[in-house]
Amino acid sequence: MARISYESVDTLIYDPVASNRAATRSALLTLGFRRIETVASIDALNDHLQRRPPDLAICEVSGVQDPLCGTIQEVRQGLSAYNPFLVVIVTAWGNAGSLVGNVINSGADDLLLRPFSTATLEARIRTQVERRKGFVITSDYVGPDRRRSSHRAGPTELLQPPNSLKMKAKERVAEDVVAERLNRELKAAREILTTEKLRREAFQICVLWRLMQGGVPQAEAQYEVDLIRLAEVTRNLSRRARDTDFEEAVVWCDKVLGAIEGLQLGVDRNASMHLLGHAALNLMRLFSPEKSAEERLNELDATVAMIRSRQALAS
Repeated sequence: MARISYESVDTLIYDPVASNRAATRSALLTLGFRRIETVASIDALNDHLQRRPPDLAICEVSGVQDPLCGTIQEVRQGLSAYNPFLVVIVTAWGNAGSLVGNVINSGADDLLLRPFSTATLEARIRTQVERRKGFVITSDYVGPDRRRSSHRAGPTELLQPPNSLKMKAKERVAEDVVAERLNRELKAAREILTTEKLRREAFQICVLWRLMQGGVPQAEAQYEVDLIRLAEVTRNLSRRARDTDFEEAVVWCDKVLGAIEGLQLGVDRNASMHLLGHAALNLMRLFSPEKSAEERLNELDATVAMIRSRQALAS
Protein backbone atom coordinates (compact mmCIF):
# COMPACT_ATOMS: atom_id res chain seq x y z
CA MET A 1 0.00 0.00 0.00
CA ALA A 2 1.43 3.37 -1.03
CA ARG A 3 2.55 5.59 1.80
CA ILE A 4 0.27 8.57 2.26
CA SER A 5 1.06 11.73 4.22
CA TYR A 6 -1.57 14.30 5.13
CA GLU A 7 0.77 16.88 6.69
CA SER A 8 0.42 19.46 3.90
CA VAL A 9 -3.28 18.87 3.17
CA ASP A 10 -5.48 21.92 3.84
CA THR A 11 -8.60 20.68 5.62
CA LEU A 12 -11.76 22.47 6.70
CA ILE A 13 -14.22 21.11 9.26
CA TYR A 14 -17.74 22.53 9.40
CA ASP A 15 -19.88 21.51 12.37
CA PRO A 16 -22.14 23.74 14.48
CA VAL A 17 -21.49 21.60 17.58
CA ALA A 18 -18.18 22.36 19.29
CA SER A 19 -17.70 18.86 20.72
CA ASN A 20 -18.22 17.28 17.31
CA ARG A 21 -15.77 19.69 15.70
CA ALA A 22 -13.22 18.78 18.33
CA ALA A 23 -13.79 15.04 17.86
CA THR A 24 -13.35 15.27 14.08
CA ARG A 25 -10.26 17.43 14.48
CA SER A 26 -8.77 14.98 16.96
CA ALA A 27 -9.31 12.07 14.54
CA LEU A 28 -7.64 14.01 11.73
CA LEU A 29 -4.66 14.88 13.94
CA THR A 30 -4.27 11.18 14.74
CA LEU A 31 -4.12 10.49 10.99
CA GLY A 32 -1.35 13.03 10.53
CA PHE A 33 -3.32 16.06 9.36
CA ARG A 34 -1.77 19.30 10.60
CA ARG A 35 -3.35 22.11 8.57
CA ILE A 36 -6.89 22.05 9.94
CA GLU A 37 -9.35 24.91 10.25
CA THR A 38 -12.84 24.75 11.74
CA VAL A 39 -16.00 26.81 11.26
CA ALA A 40 -19.29 26.73 13.14
CA SER A 41 -21.78 28.32 10.72
CA ILE A 42 -22.90 27.97 7.11
CA ASP A 43 -21.97 31.62 6.47
CA ALA A 44 -18.44 31.00 7.73
CA LEU A 45 -18.25 27.86 5.57
CA ASN A 46 -19.30 29.77 2.46
CA ASP A 47 -16.83 32.54 3.20
CA HIS A 48 -13.97 30.09 3.67
CA LEU A 49 -14.80 28.16 0.48
CA GLN A 50 -14.65 31.41 -1.50
CA ARG A 51 -11.53 32.88 0.09
CA ARG A 52 -9.43 29.80 0.85
CA PRO A 53 -10.87 26.61 -0.63
CA PRO A 54 -9.34 23.58 1.11
CA ASP A 55 -8.21 20.30 -0.40
CA LEU A 56 -10.69 18.46 1.83
CA ALA A 57 -13.89 19.66 3.51
CA ILE A 58 -15.66 17.58 6.17
CA CYS A 59 -19.16 18.97 6.78
CA GLU A 60 -21.87 17.97 9.26
CA VAL A 61 -25.35 17.97 7.70
CA SER A 62 -27.58 17.36 10.75
CA GLY A 63 -29.93 20.28 11.30
CA VAL A 64 -28.77 22.17 8.19
CA GLN A 65 -29.64 19.72 5.43
CA ASP A 66 -31.04 22.19 2.90
CA PRO A 67 -28.50 25.01 3.44
CA LEU A 68 -25.50 22.66 3.38
CA CYS A 69 -26.67 20.70 0.34
CA GLY A 70 -27.39 24.00 -1.40
CA THR A 71 -23.88 25.20 -0.64
CA ILE A 72 -22.32 22.03 -2.02
CA GLN A 73 -24.47 22.28 -5.17
CA GLU A 74 -23.37 25.86 -5.77
CA VAL A 75 -19.73 24.86 -5.34
CA ARG A 76 -20.08 21.98 -7.80
CA GLN A 77 -21.91 24.15 -10.33
CA GLY A 78 -18.92 26.51 -10.31
CA LEU A 79 -21.01 29.40 -9.03
CA SER A 80 -19.57 30.08 -5.59
CA ALA A 81 -16.03 28.76 -5.19
CA TYR A 82 -12.71 28.92 -6.98
CA ASN A 83 -12.39 25.13 -6.88
CA PRO A 84 -15.65 23.31 -7.75
CA PHE A 85 -13.83 19.97 -7.46
CA LEU A 86 -12.55 19.99 -3.88
CA VAL A 87 -13.18 16.76 -1.97
CA VAL A 88 -16.31 17.01 0.22
CA ILE A 89 -17.19 14.37 2.83
CA VAL A 90 -20.53 14.91 4.59
CA THR A 91 -21.11 13.52 8.08
CA ALA A 92 -24.47 12.81 9.71
CA TRP A 93 -25.96 11.23 12.83
CA GLY A 94 -28.56 9.30 10.85
CA ASN A 95 -29.79 8.57 7.35
CA ALA A 96 -33.55 8.90 7.78
CA GLY A 97 -35.92 10.48 5.30
CA SER A 98 -34.54 12.40 2.37
CA LEU A 99 -31.08 12.98 3.81
CA VAL A 100 -29.17 10.41 1.77
CA GLY A 101 -30.80 11.44 -1.50
CA ASN A 102 -30.22 15.13 -0.83
CA VAL A 103 -26.56 14.60 0.02
CA ILE A 104 -25.98 12.44 -3.04
CA ASN A 105 -27.76 14.93 -5.30
CA SER A 106 -25.70 17.80 -3.90
CA GLY A 107 -22.55 16.39 -5.47
CA ALA A 108 -20.74 15.47 -2.25
CA ASP A 109 -18.07 12.79 -2.62
CA ASP A 110 -19.17 10.68 0.35
CA LEU A 111 -21.57 10.41 3.31
CA LEU A 112 -20.11 9.17 6.59
CA LEU A 113 -22.44 8.26 9.47
CA ARG A 114 -21.54 9.14 13.06
CA PRO A 115 -20.23 7.88 15.34
CA PHE A 116 -17.27 6.78 13.21
CA SER A 117 -13.86 5.43 14.11
CA THR A 118 -10.58 7.03 13.11
CA ALA A 119 -9.90 3.98 10.94
CA THR A 120 -13.21 4.42 9.10
CA LEU A 121 -12.51 8.10 8.50
CA GLU A 122 -9.05 7.26 7.17
CA ALA A 123 -10.49 4.64 4.82
CA ARG A 124 -13.02 7.10 3.39
CA ILE A 125 -10.35 9.77 2.87
CA ARG A 126 -7.96 7.26 1.29
CA THR A 127 -10.69 6.31 -1.18
CA GLN A 128 -10.83 9.94 -2.35
CA VAL A 129 -7.06 9.92 -2.73
CA GLU A 130 -6.70 6.63 -4.59
CA ARG A 131 -10.06 5.82 -6.20
CA ARG A 132 -12.04 9.02 -6.51
CA LYS A 133 -14.97 8.71 -8.91
CA GLY A 134 -15.11 10.62 -12.17
CA PHE A 135 -17.60 13.49 -12.32
CA VAL A 136 -20.84 13.62 -14.27
CA ILE A 137 -22.08 16.95 -15.64
CA THR A 138 -25.80 17.31 -16.35
CA SER A 139 -28.19 20.26 -16.35
CA ASP A 140 -29.09 19.62 -12.68
CA TYR A 141 -26.11 17.75 -11.26
CA VAL A 142 -22.33 18.02 -11.11
CA GLY A 143 -20.59 15.43 -9.01
CA PRO A 144 -19.38 11.83 -8.67
CA ASP A 145 -20.81 9.24 -11.04
CA ARG A 146 -23.44 7.33 -9.05
CA ARG A 147 -24.39 4.83 -11.76
CA ARG A 148 -24.37 1.22 -10.63
CA SER A 149 -22.46 0.10 -13.71
CA SER A 150 -19.64 2.00 -15.36
CA HIS A 151 -20.60 0.22 -18.61
CA ARG A 152 -24.17 1.51 -18.63
CA ALA A 153 -24.94 3.17 -21.91
CA GLY A 154 -25.34 6.92 -21.90
CA PRO A 155 -24.18 10.11 -23.63
CA THR A 156 -22.39 11.54 -20.60
CA GLU A 157 -18.60 11.34 -20.53
CA LEU A 158 -16.90 11.48 -17.16
CA LEU A 159 -14.68 14.38 -16.16
CA GLN A 160 -11.69 13.44 -14.05
CA PRO A 161 -11.76 16.20 -11.42
CA PRO A 162 -8.57 17.95 -10.31
CA ASN A 163 -7.62 16.46 -6.95
CA SER A 164 -5.25 18.55 -4.84
CA LEU A 165 -5.83 16.13 -1.93
CA LYS A 166 -4.18 13.39 -4.00
CA MET A 167 -1.41 15.69 -5.21
CA LYS A 168 -0.39 16.51 -1.65
CA ALA A 169 -1.15 13.26 0.16
CA LYS A 170 0.00 10.59 -2.30
CA GLU A 171 2.08 12.22 -4.99
CA ARG A 172 3.89 14.36 -2.39
CA VAL A 173 4.21 17.28 -4.80
CA ALA A 174 5.88 20.45 -3.50
CA GLU A 175 3.43 23.14 -2.45
CA ASP A 176 4.42 25.66 -5.13
CA VAL A 177 4.17 22.94 -7.78
CA VAL A 178 0.75 21.91 -6.46
CA ALA A 179 -0.49 25.49 -6.76
CA GLU A 180 0.75 25.84 -10.35
CA ARG A 181 -0.54 22.41 -11.40
CA LEU A 182 -3.89 22.88 -9.68
CA ASN A 183 -4.40 26.25 -11.36
CA ARG A 184 -3.65 24.70 -14.73
CA GLU A 185 -5.93 21.70 -14.20
CA LEU A 186 -8.71 23.84 -12.73
CA LYS A 187 -8.66 26.16 -15.73
CA ALA A 188 -9.06 23.24 -18.14
CA ALA A 189 -11.70 21.50 -16.00
CA ARG A 190 -13.71 24.69 -15.45
CA GLU A 191 -13.78 25.30 -19.20
CA ILE A 192 -15.19 21.80 -19.72
CA LEU A 193 -17.69 22.34 -16.90
CA THR A 194 -18.82 25.71 -18.25
CA THR A 195 -19.19 24.54 -21.86
CA GLU A 196 -21.05 21.37 -20.91
CA LYS A 197 -23.36 23.19 -18.51
CA LEU A 198 -24.17 25.81 -21.17
CA ARG A 199 -24.96 23.11 -23.72
CA ARG A 200 -27.20 21.18 -21.35
CA GLU A 201 -28.99 24.26 -20.04
CA ALA A 202 -29.70 25.41 -23.61
CA PHE A 203 -31.16 21.99 -24.37
CA GLN A 204 -33.26 22.09 -21.19
CA ILE A 205 -34.67 25.48 -22.21
CA CYS A 206 -35.80 23.94 -25.49
CA VAL A 207 -37.35 20.97 -23.71
CA LEU A 208 -39.28 23.19 -21.32
CA TRP A 209 -40.54 25.32 -24.21
CA ARG A 210 -41.83 22.23 -26.03
CA LEU A 211 -43.48 20.86 -22.88
CA MET A 212 -45.26 24.19 -22.36
CA GLN A 213 -46.51 24.39 -25.95
CA GLY A 214 -49.41 22.06 -25.30
CA GLY A 215 -50.10 23.26 -21.79
CA VAL A 216 -53.03 25.43 -20.80
CA PRO A 217 -51.94 27.94 -18.12
CA GLN A 218 -55.29 27.97 -16.32
CA ALA A 219 -55.69 24.20 -16.27
CA GLU A 220 -52.25 22.67 -15.65
CA ALA A 221 -50.20 23.16 -12.51
CA GLN A 222 -47.22 21.68 -14.35
CA TYR A 223 -47.29 24.62 -16.79
CA GLU A 224 -46.54 27.07 -13.97
CA VAL A 225 -43.80 24.80 -12.58
CA ASP A 226 -42.17 24.60 -16.03
CA LEU A 227 -42.41 28.37 -16.47
CA ILE A 228 -40.65 29.03 -13.17
CA ARG A 229 -37.99 26.44 -13.96
CA LEU A 230 -37.51 27.94 -17.42
CA ALA A 231 -36.79 31.37 -15.95
CA GLU A 232 -34.34 29.87 -13.45
CA VAL A 233 -32.39 27.90 -16.05
CA THR A 234 -32.29 30.87 -18.43
CA ARG A 235 -30.89 33.20 -15.79
CA ASN A 236 -28.26 30.61 -14.86
CA LEU A 237 -27.24 30.22 -18.49
CA SER A 238 -27.06 33.99 -19.00
CA ARG A 239 -24.88 34.42 -15.93
CA ARG A 240 -22.59 31.55 -16.94
CA ALA A 241 -22.24 32.75 -20.55
CA ARG A 242 -20.99 36.22 -19.66
CA ASP A 243 -17.28 36.80 -20.28
CA THR A 244 -16.99 33.61 -22.33
CA ASP A 245 -16.83 32.94 -26.07
CA PHE A 246 -20.63 32.64 -26.01
CA GLU A 247 -21.65 36.25 -25.34
CA GLU A 248 -24.31 35.90 -28.07
CA ALA A 249 -26.15 33.57 -25.71
CA VAL A 250 -26.86 36.47 -23.35
CA VAL A 251 -28.89 38.18 -26.10
CA TRP A 252 -30.98 35.07 -26.73
CA CYS A 253 -31.46 34.58 -22.97
CA ASP A 254 -32.84 38.12 -22.72
CA LYS A 255 -35.34 37.24 -25.45
CA VAL A 256 -36.38 34.09 -23.58
CA LEU A 257 -36.87 36.11 -20.39
CA GLY A 258 -38.90 38.67 -22.34
CA ALA A 259 -41.15 35.90 -23.66
CA ILE A 260 -41.54 34.50 -20.14
CA GLU A 261 -42.64 37.92 -18.90
CA GLY A 262 -45.22 38.07 -21.68
CA LEU A 263 -46.56 34.65 -20.71
CA GLN A 264 -46.74 35.61 -17.05
CA LEU A 265 -48.65 38.79 -17.88
CA GLY A 266 -50.92 36.99 -20.34
CA VAL A 267 -49.92 39.27 -23.23
CA ASP A 268 -50.53 37.57 -26.62
CA ARG A 269 -49.58 34.01 -25.65
CA ASN A 270 -49.04 32.92 -29.28
CA ALA A 271 -46.54 35.70 -29.94
CA SER A 272 -44.74 35.02 -26.66
CA MET A 273 -44.50 31.29 -27.36
CA HIS A 274 -43.20 32.01 -30.87
CA LEU A 275 -40.50 34.32 -29.50
CA LEU A 276 -39.64 31.77 -26.83
CA GLY A 277 -39.25 28.97 -29.36
CA HIS A 278 -37.17 31.09 -31.73
CA ALA A 279 -34.77 32.12 -28.96
CA ALA A 280 -34.59 28.62 -27.44
CA LEU A 281 -33.72 26.98 -30.77
CA ASN A 282 -31.03 29.57 -31.41
CA LEU A 283 -29.50 28.80 -28.02
CA MET A 284 -29.39 25.10 -28.87
CA ARG A 285 -27.86 25.91 -32.27
CA LEU A 286 -25.22 28.06 -30.60
CA PHE A 287 -24.08 25.30 -28.24
CA SER A 288 -24.48 22.32 -30.61
CA PRO A 289 -23.05 23.69 -33.88
CA GLU A 290 -21.72 20.28 -34.88
CA LYS A 291 -25.31 18.98 -35.30
CA SER A 292 -27.68 19.77 -38.12
CA ALA A 293 -31.01 21.46 -37.44
CA GLU A 294 -32.74 18.14 -38.14
CA GLU A 295 -30.52 16.27 -35.68
CA ARG A 296 -31.17 18.83 -32.96
CA LEU A 297 -34.94 18.66 -33.50
CA ASN A 298 -34.92 14.85 -33.52
CA GLU A 299 -33.03 14.81 -30.20
CA LEU A 300 -35.46 17.34 -28.77
CA ASP A 301 -38.53 15.42 -29.96
CA ALA A 302 -37.22 12.14 -28.51
CA THR A 303 -36.55 13.72 -25.10
CA VAL A 304 -39.93 15.45 -24.94
CA ALA A 305 -41.72 12.24 -25.94
CA MET A 306 -39.92 10.33 -23.17
CA ILE A 307 -40.82 12.95 -20.54
CA ARG A 308 -44.47 13.04 -21.61
CA SER A 309 -44.62 9.26 -21.47
CA ARG A 310 -43.29 9.30 -17.90
CA GLN A 311 -45.75 12.00 -16.91
CA ALA A 312 -48.63 9.97 -18.37
CA LEU A 313 -47.59 6.87 -16.40
CA ALA A 314 -47.35 8.89 -13.20
CA SER A 315 -50.80 10.48 -13.58
